[in-house]
Amino acid sequence: MVSVPVRELIEFALRGGNLGSESDFVGRARALAGTRGHQQIQRSRPAGYQKEVPVAYEVDAGELILRIQGRIDGFLATPEEVLLEEIKTIQGSWGHVADPLHWAQAKLYGYIYAHDHVLEKITLQLTYLDLDTGELTEFRETLSAAELAVFFGETTAIYLEWVLERHRWCQQRDRSIRSLDFPFPEYRPGQRKLAVAAYRTLARGGRLFLEAPTGIGKTMSVLFPAIKALAEGKLERVFYLTARTVGRVVAEQALGELRQAGLRLRTLTLTAKEKLCVQEGQPCDPGNCPFAIGYYDRRKPAMRDALSHDGITRAVLEAVALKHQVCPFELSLDLSAWVDAIVCDYNYVFDPKVYLRRHFDKESADNGLLVDEAHNLVDRAREMFSAEIHSREIQEVRRAIKSAVPRCAKAFTRLISAMRKIGGASELITEPAEPADLARELNLFPSGQPTEELPARPAPRRGLPQNRNPGQEVRTIRELPAQVIPLIEDALNEAEAWLAKNQPAAFRQRLLELFFRLHSFLRVAGIYDEHFVTIVESGEAVRLRLFCLDPSHLLREALQRGKAAVFFSATLTPIDYYRTLLGGGESDPLLQLPSPFPPENLAVLVHSRIRTNLRARTETLTDVLQAIAALVECRHGNYLIYLPSYEYLGMVREPLAALLPAVRIMAQRPGMTEGEREAFLAAFAGENPETLVGFAVMGGIFGEGIDLVGDRLIGAVIVGVGLPQITVERDLIRDYFQEKTGAGFEYAYSFPGMNRVLQAAGRVIRSETDRGVVLFIDTRFAHERYRCLFPRWWQPVRVASVSDIREAVHRFWRPP
Repeated sequence: MVSVPVRELIEFALRGGNLGSESDFVGRARALAGTRGHQQIQRSRPAGYQKEVPVAYEVDAGELILRIQGRIDGFLATPEEVLLEEIKTIQGSWGHVADPLHWAQAKLYGYIYAHDHVLEKITLQLTYLDLDTGELTEFRETLSAAELAVFFGETTAIYLEWVLERHRWCQQRDRSIRSLDFPFPEYRPGQRKLAVAAYRTLARGGRLFLEAPTGIGKTMSVLFPAIKALAEGKLERVFYLTARTVGRVVAEQALGELRQAGLRLRTLTLTAKEKLCVQEGQPCDPGNCPFAIGYYDRRKPAMRDALSHDGITRAVLEAVALKHQVCPFELSLDLSAWVDAIVCDYNYVFDPKVYLRRHFDKESADNGLLVDEAHNLVDRAREMFSAEIHSREIQEVRRAIKSAVPRCAKAFTRLISAMRKIGGASELITEPAEPADLARELNLFPSGQPTEELPARPAPRRGLPQNRNPGQEVRTIRELPAQVIPLIEDALNEAEAWLAKNQPAAFRQRLLELFFRLHSFLRVAGIYDEHFVTIVESGEAVRLRLFCLDPSHLLREALQRGKAAVFFSATLTPIDYYRTLLGGGESDPLLQLPSPFPPENLAVLVHSRIRTNLRARTETLTDVLQAIAALVECRHGNYLIYLPSYEYLGMVREPLAALLPAVRIMAQRPGMTEGEREAFLAAFAGENPETLVGFAVMGGIFGEGIDLVGDRLIGAVIVGVGLPQITVERDLIRDYFQEKTGAGFEYAYSFPGMNRVLQAAGRVIRSETDRGVVLFIDTRFAHERYRCLFPRWWQPVRVASVSDIREAVHRFWRPP
């Protein structure tokens, strides 16, 4: 059985015209006022009036049953007539003409009710309430049951045609899946165990956390069982979630390999709106965009065209959108209901602002969530569940709207005033002095001084974190700044009242952006609890940030949008840490697998006599250069050098180029375009005539998810332990988890840092025939805190000098 609400059926079957006109703007106050308007009208009706009457009708199409359901706003039976009422609220100017879609909705309800109660005719009434004036406008039409039956049949036939095509496709899909074998001759060691564990979770429901080394084939090992579960009816749709473009490419490649093995599966890759827009460089203006004007008139042919492709990638979407002159982003959203699997970013499932409500606000949807590179979700979730407002932005918008929207401008003035009071009244952040372990990380102790544990809570000090401007004072509040909440609500109400009028203005887009930012702040305020802290930056302007310290409980709630979730990565160490922060519980199974490749294929060298922390970098630069050169000079090939920051990268790059003049040097730059990224990776060819050294930043675009198989990469150097930059946020995370777990520094710094390190190291061995060398440079790699996070299958060798490096590398590459 396929169920569909009356409104959804009407929207799909009959909607025409333009996309996203400004009159479609619906804010929080508008939605609430609409609900109250409905209730007001319903209360005003005479005795015997029934409200919110549920109805349903089943269409037997032979191959399936289509259940059409909904609620009639109001119903009144009198001796003279049977009246069915649909209530709509409007705001702003309108032509006092009933919307054809509203009539269609009323007619479907009218047919169902007339059929169920064997009526010969029924009176339909559309009632419009103007929220600005309170004016009521009523339209009436009496239709016979025969007339309604004709309209019902014609309208449902449009939707039923698509549903039947979808049903037949699913049958074809399931036949292909049942006959589908694993697309490779044999499983790699551990791969079958991984696939079985994933299948059990996806079929039964629940959560699985698995760590498997790079090269084992994680993507295929979770996709294959998920697809099998689809054919068995255990899942309705699969969501493959990634943090980066490269992860989406890997998923598309795996799906392509399955199709070559005989799979028929409709998949859709969702891409951010700004990247898909064919009006490049132009603001998104539906009123003037040719791809938005008439979108719904051309939507269905464009969807049919797209669905003729099993894999609807970004390139397919762009081509179809250009051919049919439709917005590719909106087309992708409309297509998402008609595909079997969706490849998309984390935010389409987890972000409370943008998650796909059309999929996840439905009851009992059996969605399977495959969370790729799950280690990235911790910090991404913190950002999703945090929000901030800035007085400078509010002030700029206030000035722009002062004469045109004075009431809103005054509301912004009151909000700015309250923010300034908070900026001057909150307590200065009290940062604990660094305990001995963190002090060593930061090189706070000169050589020879004692390193015993320091007091955890000294007197307050005014040190500023590295990422703040010297003129800014950073403060924290351990509770929600409740005094700004009613002022934000007032500002939103005033802004919404103007936005709903659909008046063009030069400031409209900026006001709209601020509206959504304030709305996001209010949403986070609604979930603010002991897992949050308020950060206040004050100076010339004030910034209020509601920062999520621990996203685990919110992720746990978001996971209810799926029947099952599989979190997988090459680096979920320590796995208990990731299970906890990603919303798991102690009963959720864990699986950690060793590398499927011979450990002797990777030489792990640890140089733990060179300090690379911030204060030591200038002093030890020569040592770092000589260690890198010793590795690179031993064998012709391609190498990647990973450093913790662009600044450190710049310090090392130029002198290394002077030290190795015959070596080609390339480097990652901030803000590289997709073309530049592709060119960077393409330079790592297996048959390069010269040695190539590429510089990259740990945790960046080349730090994970890239595949340089075989001789495309034979060595990597990791300089430093990858600790995140010291910020107020990181220190607050440290304090929170120190109190909660006793491992604050690990949760805030060393675990995320070593994840970057291990991801970078994982670029070297990508297949069973790959061989390569990884050189770690930093004194901290001698400490158990970091060494215990190395994979168990590694065989690290200590090196203490340039000659040690050369000897170890020559020994590794020496023919057996």
